[in-house]
Amino acid sequence: GYDGTDLHPLFKKQGVWMATGFCIMIASVVIDFRELDKLNLFIYAICVGLLVAIYLFGHVGGGSRRWLIIGFVRMQPSELMKIALIISLASVYSDTVSPEGLGFQNLIKPAILCLIPFGLILNQPDLGSGLLLLLIAGSITLFVKVEKRVFFSLAGIGLAIVPLVWFVGLKDYQKDRILTFIDPDRDPLGAGYHIIQSKIAIGSGMLAGKGFLKGTQNALSFLPEQHTDFILSVLAEEWGLVGCGVLLILYFILLLWGLNISYNCRNMFGSILAFGITAMIFWQIFINIGMVMGLMPVVGVPLPLVSYGGSSVVTNMVGFGILMNISMRKFTTT
Repeated sequence: GYDGTDLHPLFKKQGVWMATGFCIMIASVVIDFRELDKLNLFIYAICVGLLVAIYLFGHVGGGSRRWLIIGFVRMQPSELMKIALIISLASVYSDTVSPEGLGFQNLIKPAILCLIPFGLILNQPDLGSGLLLLLIAGSITLFVKVEKRVFFSLAGIGLAIVPLVWFVGLKDYQKDRILTFIDPDRDPLGAGYHIIQSKIAIGSGMLAGKGFLKGTQNALSFLPEQHTDFILSVLAEEWGLVGCGVLLILYFILLLWGLNISYNCRNMFGSILAFGITAMIFWQIFINIGMVMGLMPVVGVPLPLVSYGGSSVVTNMVGFGILMNISMRKFTTT
């Protein structure tokens, strides 16, 4: 029988990361969020510096160079970059926001702030984290409102860039993942293996699941990356539609809480910051669920607070800390 003992070291490690994340979350609550506005470029510069350091001292794992090892800590700077970018964009936009919407000249600085880390992350290569940065930046930009002509121009540019990204920006294995997403059966034992096994796991869980640690796809190791990117497939197999439904309801409450903080905050920087963090959590959930169900290409985005991974946990905990921070001080206008 399968008793799950081989996962114990992962549970212990994740427990340590959760505890670390909790402590950092408390620290994020204590410091007034308006201090982040003053420190935004400093935080941004440190995170970009860490991304550059990957190219010099980075640890290679899973075919890409995206980890830094500092002492006994292995960290993924692209995770921390999400928070840094949100803080920087909130700072820039809170100074330039206007009822008519932002023009092209207002988007030059935000575009530079976004494209520097995006380029560094895409080259690691880490398509998932790079895509997340663009989605977060795009969501924040739409939230602060842009002029209609700017919106349609950017949409047109985006569509025009797609072929360029396909032929120049993407590595062969990334193209493979996208083609596999369109037709998983074209390579069932290679690139399509993840998606096919994931769908089998989700389908076999049915309504109430097979029971805790009773999942065969998981236990017999048919499911790759089962503790990181494909944790939802394990959950679906063991707890069924009911278990996944409960998780989705909890996520929905979490997202509503974040949007409520953003909506009620009287400080423009705080409002944009809260929205940005909520957008970060939403896109991670959306992409991960789409990925494990075969509705999106496999790009390696973890499920917030559920997937194994220290940097991801700490980043999300910092996000929750900042949300609580803004909620406590939402009536401060300056």
